[in-house]
Amino acid sequence: MKFDEYIDALRRDGPRMHTGAQSAGVDAQVPSCPDWTVADLLRHVGRLHRWVADLVANQPDDPMREWTKALPENDAVLDWFGAGIEPLAAALTAAGPAAPAWSWTPDHTAGWWARRQANELSVHCYDAQLAANAPEAIERVLAVDGVDELFDLLPYWSGSGNVRGNDETIHFHCTDGEGEWLARLSPDGVVVTREHAKGDVAARGTASDLLLFLYGRVSADQLEVFGDAALLARWRELVSW
Repeated sequence: MKFDEYIDALRRDGPRMHTGAQSAGVDAQVPSCPDWTVADLLRHVGRLHRWVADLVANQPDDPMREWTKALPENDAVLDWFGAGIEPLAAALTAAGPAAPAWSWTPDHTAGWWARRQANELSVHCYDAQLAANAPEAIERVLAVDGVDELFDLLPYWSGSGNVRGNDETIHFHCTDGEGEWLARLSPDGVVVTREHAKGDVAARGTASDLLLFLYGRVSADQLEVFGDAALLARWRELVSW
């Protein structure tokens, strides 16, 4: 996906998440994040939006300064969340994809953050809609990019050292268009290639369902599973975001 497409996704999914949250109510539980209410979800994503906007626009010496600010309570969180969407999109647009911005990976650019925030928001939009009993599929092109990004991020995830094996393989396969990945659990870590190949287990589903499975939002029951189902269950235990 292109930089501008990530910005478009932010402007599309931010209001959709806001609408889902309003429908659910701030005190509703989020089934896909059982420790959170909708208010907790909004505070998490709203703070991320303000934090990233500050990183991109101001390049602060202390990259965590926005993270320490007080957060709204009760129904006030709805308007506060809604007010943070456009400033993030505008900050990223003004900076452009090559602008420097701190991150926890080797890619310190605003383009990296545009991709990260678009994909994070797509999953959390689903969370808010699920709380309102009205979940919608993640847009296919963004979901495919989200799967790619998840595998790109895996080496920088704090739990990645536990994701190892003896060269067992999992084939993830989109059923609604192009998109195939082979994940090999080697003794040194996970190696992912984008290819059609036979794995010890195959998990087939729409791009949206594959992404939601990988982020722990839906179970393997949402997918077609062929082969060693226990291996897929092990992946789910090892890769728990």
